[in-house]
Amino acid sequence: MNRDMYFAARTRGMKRSVIRELLKLTSKPEVISFAGGLPAPRTFPVEAVRTAVQYVLDTNADLALQYGSTEGDNCLRQELSKVMKADGIDANPEHILVTTASQQGLDLIAKIFMDPGDTCVCGLPTYLGGLQAIRSYEGIPVGTALDDHGMIPEELEKTLNLLEAQNRRPRFLYIIPDFQNPAGVTIPAERRRKIVQIARERDYLIVEDTPYRQIRFQGEHQPTFQSLAPERVISLYTFSKIMLPGFRIGWAYGPEWIVDKMVMAKQSADLCTTPFCQAIAAKMLKDGVLERGLAETIKLYRHRCELMLEQLDKNLSGLPGVHWTRPEGGLFLWLTLPKGNNTTELFEKAIEKNVAYVPGSAFYPEGDDHTGMRLNFSYSDDEKTIEGVKRLSALIRETIGS
Repeated sequence: MNRDMYFAARTRGMKRSVIRELLKLTSKPEVISFAGGLPAPRTFPVEAVRTAVQYVLDTNADLALQYGSTEGDNCLRQELSKVMKADGIDANPEHILVTTASQQGLDLIAKIFMDPGDTCVCGLPTYLGGLQAIRSYEGIPVGTALDDHGMIPEELEKTLNLLEAQNRRPRFLYIIPDFQNPAGVTIPAERRRKIVQIARERDYLIVEDTPYRQIRFQGEHQPTFQSLAPERVISLYTFSKIMLPGFRIGWAYGPEWIVDKMVMAKQSADLCTTPFCQAIAAKMLKDGVLERGLAETIKLYRHRCELMLEQLDKNLSGLPGVHWTRPEGGLFLWLTLPKGNNTTELFEKAIEKNVAYVPGSAFYPEGDDHTGMRLNFSYSDDEKTIEGVKRLSALIRETIGS
């Protein structure tokens, strides 16, 4: 039976998420995992959820348990606009689309912009879920270099020149500006303005994926791309990292003509994001749960990041060719080995030592860079972080020494 004959051509480019598959391998209790992008469960506002659920059932059950509008719950959109205004964006609630987390936002963006063979530009490395969304519509993500300060404007221009010369003009620029997944780096204000200038001069749209922005524990907030170029930026947000991943609620914001197309695309996907969770989230936002919770989350993640950096300094400093990023926020850092080493092959040995990470090749459009690895610092407690870095460092020293 030729099973491939039954599937659409676009399915040939679909692959299982490397991270989702790795999490199966790291589910054993003895494995210390730095692989997932998991928030710390102790940050979940359980009592606030319980209170909000009861309130919604007591006061608004008829609407909350019914179908809802595709655009989203009006009360929630009003509260989301306040969250954005606190971040320097004069947000119009009518231009907000509530999504099933930001991953659906990425899917909708790819769906409305990408024809088979179309390109878009992303960082090297970049978020695996973004690559998956683009490829699922037969788009081709093309990488441009990052450094410790994120996307490099001069390298972006080189990439655009190359694609335009090949008559492969990108449909948009995909950027994760704050505490980038997977590298943990942040684009400074000056670079953001240069990238916006490039986009305006060449007439490009920018997709700003910003799930971690509120989790800054060091330094100063940089202006959002949305605030710098609202006429050509679509921004994607989520509660998954800043409040609760289990809600699966995110939102998209941008020019009305783009959001309108996303609404149409979403209607054929799920009709609407669950109204019950939206009503609960709206109540929690109104009660100030997000602000109070973020203060505790930032405090915890600052400590856990500093601890992981301290342990890396202790165990790997001075090892030639090994370096790592120093995030100012978010959930991840990026560790790089000297050329010639392969973190994909090293992963099996790491599992044998009961420690896990995500091999860096998963975050490259062509999967062609094997020297990096992504480490998550938000999930593990102090004891596991210390022991896990110790195990991983011993393996790295052993590998490079051999």
